[in-house]
Amino acid sequence: MHITQLNRECLLHLFSFLDKDSRLSLSLTCLHLRDVFLEPGLWPLLRFHSPGELNKCNFLLGTSLRYLSICWYSSRVKVCNVEDWMKTTFQKDICSRHEGLVSEFLARVCKTCPNLISLTLAGCGHITNDDVVAVLRSCTTLRCLCLENCVRITDTLLHGIVTYGSALRTVQIDFCRNVTQAGLQMVASQRPAIQLSADRSAGMIPDCPPQDSPRDRRLRLSQLREASRTVRGTLRGTGSGTV
Repeated sequence: MHITQLNRECLLHLFSFLDKDSRLSLSLTCLHLRDVFLEPGLWPLLRFHSPGELNKCNFLLGTSLRYLSICWYSSRVKVCNVEDWMKTTFQKDICSRHEGLVSEFLARVCKTCPNLISLTLAGCGHITNDDVVAVLRSCTTLRCLCLENCVRITDTLLHGIVTYGSALRTVQIDFCRNVTQAGLQMVASQRPAIQLSADRSAGMIPDCPPQDSPRDRRLRLSQLREASRTVRGTLRGTGSGTV
């Protein structure tokens, strides 16, 4: 029996075992298999391991998408997570080649994937608070948000989580050095139903603009440490667990 003689249900089951590239290769053999490739129900889960994959045509975005993961663990993550004012010309050139890729992709997700329930972004140093807040506003069923090593994420997103993340049940913000303990405590107090974790985020030294003098930086760090001690004392006094 030729593969094209299988019914649609069998073909969809067959496609479900293939990765994105294999699905695309098979779909290019005939119009019948191409039609199966374009079935929205085939794409409830998408995983990307580099921003460059977002430009490929080996996947379909649609209302069936439930789980989305963009995790970039290559050595270039270190470059993307360096503040712009600290980057060399060479580093800026590297980043300019993919700076808007994830942001533009998330904008497409906002328009075409309203039923998304889980979003994971790791090593995406160019995404902003606005990018993620836009997803929260458009994908109102989002229940799980995981961010790791995203340098531009700040307390502004935490306020967005409180305002727009009505369906959120799990929020994980790891190694995002520009969020604060005060911001995390605000989420914990205003949205107690959310299971919130932040590994090495608020405890890291935040970025300081170049105009700050060494004295200003020491003062700012001292203030942050004092605020952190105050928050921890409040948590112990109320009997709450660590954020």
